Amino acid sequence: MLALPAGAASRIKDVVSLQSARQNQLIGYGLVIGLQGTGDSLRNAPFTEQSLRAMLENLGIAAEGQNVRVNNVAAVIVTANLPPFSSVGSRIDVNVSSMGDATSLRGGTLVMTPLSAADGQIYAVSQGSVVVSGFTAEGDAQSLTQGVTTAGRVPGGAIIEREIPLRFKDTGHLTLQLRNPDFTTAVSIADAINRHTGRRYGKLLASANDSTTVQVLRPKKVSLPRFVAEIERLLVEPDAPARVVINERTGTIVMGHDVRISKVAVSHGALTIRVTEAPIISQPLPFSDGVTAVEPLTDIQAMTEGGQVAIVNGPNLQTLVAGLNSIGVKPDGIIAILQGIKSAGALQAELVLQ
Repeated sequence: MLALPAGAASRIKDVVSLQSARQNQLIGYGLVIGLQGTGDSLRNAPFTEQSLRAMLENLGIAAEGQNVRVNNVAAVIVTANLPPFSSVGSRIDVNVSSMGDATSLRGGTLVMTPLSAADGQIYAVSQGSVVVSGFTAEGDAQSLTQGVTTAGRVPGGAIIEREIPLRFKDTGHLTLQLRNPDFTTAVSIADAINRHTGRRYGKLLASANDSTTVQVLRPKKVSLPRFVAEIERLLVEPDAPARVVINERTGTIVMGHDVRISKVAVSHGALTIRVTEAPIISQPLPFSDGVTAVEPLTDIQAMTEGGQVAIVNGPNLQTLVAGLNSIGVKPDGIIAILQGIKSAGALQAELVLQ
């Protein structure tokens, strides 16, 4: 069970992001070549054959009307995120994912692939060796696969060819967007900025618009990048609603500091039924005409663990965790208890199940 600490101050740059400085998603279609017989079967993936013919024709090789039977080529979708303020010539990482029936992209090379955004314009071109973390080993009677072999990355595999027009220096105000919307946090950010600008510039320049955005006016005769750097270093204490996050698959429980439980009685018991089959084998006497007989014998045992009643009252997080641990149950039992306390209306927090 994990508990989030309270009163942890964070920099504004770790809590918000500039609304105008956002990433843009890129996508492209390309081919990965050089695979060791693990590419697409062209009969089942006709688009791979069409793309291969088109690429050869662009390279001046006539492939029309000829039988193309290769298994070292795979059709892939290439995706990337274009960071804000990216300049022409800089490199970004790209993700490569197979879209045919290829079994592995290990050892392949991505051929020059243009990447476009939602507006249809090409912003980057990617090419390079594909790095695959998974592997597959096969034999005549057994195969072993670890990780995903049909997806990989090309580190620094795309070169930016077009910049997204941004007039950052010409703007007269900044809009800070909270990563976790909260009215208390937004007001705290505005107050922290106003304390700084009041001392340095003699003006209050920040105001909270809502739970998501904080607007900051730009002081006159001040470089905007320098002003943003001053704001980013300011410290605030982010606030968040009381929340309990439960992952039933891994048995992980994460509680916020403001989680409270009203006084409630909890009883938890586990019933275990064990069924054991121990058949009795009866052998006939030697040189007799008897046959071996099997007599079934079943042993059923029922055991109950726990069952004690405990009073749980959580005026603070430390007392709450100690009360739940005092019941002496495993994480899956604590998950069931928290769900029951929530149904009883005693858990004063939001319960999130993953």
